[in-house]
Order: sequence, then C-alpha cells, then structure tokens
Amino acid sequence: MIITHSLFKEGIAISYKKAQTIFLLLSFVFLTTMTANSQETKIWTLEECINYALENNLNVKKQVLSIDLQNELLKQSQLEILPNLNGFVSHGYNWGQRIDPFTNRFATDRVRSNNLFLSADLNLFSGLQQLNKIKKNKLQLMASQYDSDAYKDEISINVATAYLQMLFFMESVGIAENQLGITVLQVNRTKKLVEAGTLAKGDLLTIEAQQASEELTLINAENNLELARLTLSQLLELATPEGFEIEEPELGLIESPETFLTPEKIYTTALDLRPEIKSASVKVESSERDLDIARGTLYPRLSLSGSWGSGYSGANKIGKDPFTQSIPFGYTASNETVYFDQTGYQSFSAKPFSEQLNDNMNESIGLNLNIPIFNGWKSRSSIAQAKIGIANANLDLELKKNNLYKTIQQAYNDASSALNKHKASKKKVEATSESFKYSEQKFNVGLINSVDYNNAKKENNNALAELVQSKYDFVFRMIVIDFYLGKPLTLTR
Repeated sequence: MIITHSLFKEGIAISYKKAQTIFLLLSFVFLTTMTANSQETKIWTLEECINYALENNLNVKKQVLSIDLQNELLKQSQLEILPNLNGFVSHGYNWGQRIDPFTNRFATDRVRSNNLFLSADLNLFSGLQQLNKIKKNKLQLMASQYDSDAYKDEISINVATAYLQMLFFMESVGIAENQLGITVLQVNRTKKLVEAGTLAKGDLLTIEAQQASEELTLINAENNLELARLTLSQLLELATPEGFEIEEPELGLIESPETFLTPEKIYTTALDLRPEIKSASVKVESSERDLDIARGTLYPRLSLSGSWGSGYSGANKIGKDPFTQSIPFGYTASNETVYFDQTGYQSFSAKPFSEQLNDNMNESIGLNLNIPIFNGWKSRSSIAQAKIGIANANLDLELKKNNLYKTIQQAYNDASSALNKHKASKKKVEATSESFKYSEQKFNVGLINSVDYNNAKKENNNALAELVQSKYDFVFRMIVIDFYLGKPLTLTR
C-alpha cells in the first residue's frame, strides 16, 4: 500500500508538471498569436502614414545627408579664415661627394642629415572672397533645408493621394459587393418566378449575365484596391502590404470653400510659406555671392607669412680629447729655437643634435602682395558667367512662382468642378435609386422585362460610382488647397 500510494503521488506530480508545461506552451502560443494579430490588424491613420513615410523614406534620408554635406562645407569655409600651418621633417643618409648644406664643405663619407621646417600663411585681404564664400555657403545650407522641406511636402502629398485612392477603392468594393448582393437576390427571385411560369427563362438569363458582369466589376475593384494598398505601403517603405489596413475616417459634409478663398489670395499666402519658393529666392542671393566672389579676383591679394627651420648634418664635426704640442717655427739671434704651442684633437665626432638645431636655426616673416595684371581674361569671364547665373536663378524663381499659381488655380477650379459634380451626382443617385426601386417592384410582378430592369440598375450603379469619384476628387483638391495655405494634411474637416 505504501508503494502504491507513493506511485500514486508521483503520478499526480508528473501529471501536474505535464499540465503546467502544456499550459505554459498554450499561453505562449496564445500570446504570440495575439501579438501577431495585433500587428497585422494595426489601423493606420493618414497622419501616421505621413509621419512614418517621412521617417523611413530613403529619399528623405538622402535629403538629410545633403543638408549635412552643406553644413560641413559651411564649416570648412569658416575655418579657412584661420592661418595655414604646415610642418616638414626629414631623416636621410647620403653617400658620395656633395656639398653639405649646413657646413658648406665637401663631404664624401656617409652623412646623416635631418631637416625640420614650419611655415604659416595668413590671408589678410583677397577682395573679400572668403567672406563672400561663407555667405554663399550659408545660403546654400538654407536652400538645402528648404529643398528638403519641399521634398517632404511632396512625399506627404503623394501619401495623401495614395491614402485617398485606397479609400476610394475600399468604398468602390463596398458598393460593388452591395450591388452584387442585390443582383444575387434578384436571380433567386427570378428563378422562382420562372419556375412558377410568371417570367420567361430569357429574363433569368439576362439577370444572370448581369450578375456575371457585376462579379467582374467586384474583382476589378478588389484588384484596384490591392494595387492602391501596394502603392501606399511602398511609399511607406513597408516590407510587405500584407496586413496593412487604413482608417476609414468620417469625411464630413462636402461643402464649398469659403467665399473669401480665391486663387489669388491662396497664392499670396502660399508665396510666404512654400519652401520651394524660399529655396529659389535663397538661390538668387547665392548666385549674387558668386558674382562678388568673381569680382574679388580683380583685387590684389595681401598675405602674411612666416617660417622657422633648422637641421642637422653628420658632416658637422667637432674634436674630442684635445692635446697640446710645441712646434718649432724659428730661431733667435743667438741661434736658439723658438716654439709655439698648437692645440689638436685625438678624434672627431658629429656635433650634438641640439647644438646644431640652435646653430642652424632660420626664421623669417614677411608680407606678400600678389597683384593680378593679366590672367587670360579669366576674371572677366568668371564675372560674366556669374551674371548669367543670377539671371538664370531669377528665371527659376519666376518659373516656380508661375507653376505655383497655376497649380493653385487648377486645384481651385478642380475643387469647384468636383463640388458641382458631387451635387449633381447626389441628385442623380437619389433619382436613379428611386427609379431602380420602382423598376425592381415592377419586374418582380412581371410588368417590365429584365432588360429594362438591368438598365435601371446600371443607371443607379453609374450614379453611385460618379458620386464616390466626385466626393474623393473634391476632398483631395481641398486637401491641396489647405496644404498651400499651410494647414496640416488631415481628412478631419
């Protein structure tokens, strides 16, 4: 009994452990599935799509690198005002006969030599070219920043366009599904009426053909929706469009723009806001700095220079272990030998490195004036080219202003047209819907044939498609107008 009880307890323990393990595994699978589902079913708003695109779009990142490059060019031009300082050091050996530059004597043995040299140069005046170069690089940095902002705006508009396109096809799919559902119900009713002998079989065939046509319309709408989903996901640099869903916001009432909003007033506001206009204006100023830089080449260049140098030579030797000896050089009147003391050295060695550096030191300082007299008309040609650059930059500015005004005019006219079309489509939908309902009732009791029924249904379908198209056309044009007025891109109105 003791053994049996023990085994029973052990069995319970094993079963508990198995159950605990299974529970943990199931919990892990459940959490993983929930996490995956939550990631797959993330609903993206327009603002989230735009922000994500601006953070991850590769071309936007390239624009940031362009700004960094211009910033480095500005720093470099600012640092060029500082003096130039250069150093030179050499260490070498020479064999054969030559004149040693430090001793000015012939040397035939192997001679070690070292040279040390420092030179500095400071530009005092060069026609203010360096200052104008700094101003130009500052303007170029500003232009690069404005260009980046303009490109970000372009990405934002493209994302908003793709977002609205996807919304349009989502609604188109819904309309196609609804219309197909109505047709399927009508096919079932018609079958019963044909079986009862109330309608001819030809009416059923006509309705079934309409069903096939609407099935194709639904497939086309679904394909267009998937293509729009792919386009938007690619703008966001997403790896795959799988599981990518967007929010379907309430677009609100479709109303006309305020009466005070005219293309001219929108254009006046946009001129002060649009980064592409600011960039073009800054580039005009930058081209004017090019002219100042070119004119600076006509002026003399004054610079301050200085240098320090020294060296060492193994041929520069001094004696070691001195000794004195008496050498006869004559006789006195009494025929006595006269001697003089001569100092000599037992051996010779190269003079110490530090002493030679002091002995061979050379220092210089000077003012240098370089006066341009004739350089193949290069300066005059540079000035002429800079003037052409200014004219070209001004034309670019005018072109951008003209394009901006044309775009605003087009958007305003398109918005007005879309609004009028939406109003007309709305009335048409109301009329065709009532007509279709009446035709459906008449068809069900056999008062009209299937051809008339299908014609009424097609009219209603076309009216619904035109209504949706005009709605999204108007919403997009109003987004563009708000965009040029400096308002954030949003579908909330």
